[in-house]
Amino acid sequence: MKILVATLLLALLAGCATTPPPPVGPQYDHTYTARGQASRARFLVLHYTVSNRADSIRILTQQEVSAHYLVTDDPVPVIYNLVDEKNAAWHAGNSSWKNFTQLNNSSIGIEIVNPGYKDSPKGPYAPFTQAQIDALIPLVRDIVTRHHIAPENVLGHSDVAPLRKQDPGPMFPWRQLAAAGLVAWPDANRVAALVPIFQIQPPDVAWYQKKLATWGYGLVQSGVLDEQTRTVLSAFQMKYRPANFDGNPDIETAALLEALINPTGPLPPPLPAPVTTSPILLPGVPTPAPAPLPAPVPAPEAVPPVPAPETVPATPPEPARQ
Repeated sequence: MKILVATLLLALLAGCATTPPPPVGPQYDHTYTARGQASRARFLVLHYTVSNRADSIRILTQQEVSAHYLVTDDPVPVIYNLVDEKNAAWHAGNSSWKNFTQLNNSSIGIEIVNPGYKDSPKGPYAPFTQAQIDALIPLVRDIVTRHHIAPENVLGHSDVAPLRKQDPGPMFPWRQLAAAGLVAWPDANRVAALVPIFQIQPPDVAWYQKKLATWGYGLVQSGVLDEQTRTVLSAFQMKYRPANFDGNPDIETAALLEALINPTGPLPPPLPAPVTTSPILLPGVPTPAPAPLPAPVPAPEAVPPVPAPETVPATPPEPARQ
């Protein structure tokens, strides 16, 4: 009898138990996974903060600019994850690489605490600590492995926005990341083999513009050595030849470019010499007389020399991050 009463009591209590509410919203079945998919992150972009540790944290957390990660300059650097990788951080701004533009939506951004451009006796750019690089390399390796980011798509802000940004600057040790297999780097033997080829006939400006665009830089194919071409050349040299990034086209820069774009194929033949044209002379047709020279212009009266203006120091990069 007691067992029967206990059983009835348990049944009564079970009936009074609160029934969980039905789920709200759409229900998803995760039985199947599509084969055709990829990470939204195709690029990894490195920056310096142009600020100290405290200001870098404040700017990247309280202002519109942001990054997925911040590497501090502490003796043992701290790596802050400020934006979830599934979200876009506002770090690249107006940017492009290859056929992609506005790279915030397709990149992971890493900021490194570093003052950047500093016109001081120690040099115009501040170095990075080895501790920072030792912390950065595993972080980069983890990101590129999970998102399948190719080494040629591990970039600096100066790569994706060369006309307005210089970070992470010429003091950033790209070669260390290349040695770790994280960044595409021109083979030294290949470069050495290409130098004498370009010494026979140096490339013209159109060649440099085409090669820079092929590698990924965004620039107008003007065919002239204009300001944008010099700036993009300087960005390329800053990364691959930081000892001299004056923006002038030269043989070593040509060899570095060719070695990156054509790392293993047959060496190219020497470039053809520029074609010069002259008038075609036909039999029985008189040679046209040259156009008359303009009348000489009278020399102006002597004007007292104007004092040379004072030298203005180079304008450092803007502190704005995007």
